Amino acid sequence: MANSLNALVEGLRRLPGVGVKSASRMAYHLLQRDREGAELLSRALHEAVVNVRHCTRCHTFTEAEVCSTCTDVQRDASRLCVIETPADQSAVERTAAYKGLYFVLMGKLSPLDGVGPRDIGLDKLFARATDGVVEEVILATSFTAEGEATAHVIGEALRARGLKVTRLARGLPVGSELEYVDLGTIAHALVERR
Repeated sequence: MANSLNALVEGLRRLPGVGVKSASRMAYHLLQRDREGAELLSRALHEAVVNVRHCTRCHTFTEAEVCSTCTDVQRDASRLCVIETPADQSAVERTAAYKGLYFVLMGKLSPLDGVGPRDIGLDKLFARATDGVVEEVILATSFTAEGEATAHVIGEALRARGLKVTRLARGLPVGSELEYVDLGTIAHALVERR
């Protein structure tokens, strides 16, 4: 295989859930049957890498310094939903059941993987949650062991600071990742949070 083709296969393998066979299939498809699609993908990926950054307030992806959600005056600034990833935020937004603001952790606590409180920005979260505007923090981390541990640590710290802390209802399957859960289940879990 040519070096450029090998590099393409290796690049595609970095995507979650993509092994050697799938990456090879994608690479061959793009080069053999969809060169226009390959060019489009290349340009779009380059533009995203160059232009997309983290919002300075909530950490989601944006092209501006502050994202459109954080600057939307129609949002309920008294509610702050804590999620793990921008993909989780997108899933919650698609439900149209939540009108507050967000804080994206960009991960979850995982001591075995060396991910601690500083790695997911807990200091910044605590500062944001105790700004005097936020009245309720909704913990919407995944129902995995790491997501539960992250929610527990955040919940205890925020309750100690006098904030109301709620957790998504258990309508979400245990062990699930939020971005893969159907929208109705997410909407129900938000409405029935405790």
